[in-house]
Amino acid sequence: MDESHLLEKLAKIEALFAGTTSDGERGAAAEARRRILERLAEVRALDPPVDYKFTLADTWSRRVFLALCRRYELTPYRRRGQRYTTVMLKVPRRFVDETLWPEYTQLNDTLRSYLEEVTERVVSQVLQADSSEADEADEPRQLNLGGKRDAS
Repeated sequence: MDESHLLEKLAKIEALFAGTTSDGERGAAAEARRRILERLAEVRALDPPVDYKFTLADTWSRRVFLALCRRYELTPYRRRGQRYTTVMLKVPRRFVDETLWPEYTQLNDTLRSYLEEVTERVVSQVLQADSSEADEADEPRQLNLGGKRDAS
């Protein structure tokens, strides 16, 4: 997958969550964002925001999540003392369940897949090496000495 294909796929994911219906509309990122913001306003009127705590696995996932939150004019934060991978958000539960989390998951999976492809290609071309996982080995057996031993 090249970068232009990745960008097209990400735009289609957003269009899916915006509820777009025509091919022309799918290409319009601004229209998709507007529709999602409208949905968020409707949901806020019926479902009051609650505090959410999101724990994200790594820096890349965290960046995607923060960008998506800010795209929808949400204000992510972290409380003093919380881990760097923790993101707090005050948002309606319904918006998280129906839009934010499913869209984040698809975006994150797509980007992770792209990064894995690029990493594999670079490792094989530059290092000319196998980048598969390390073999799993059994733990070495431990001797059970059973009692005290004299060092002399």
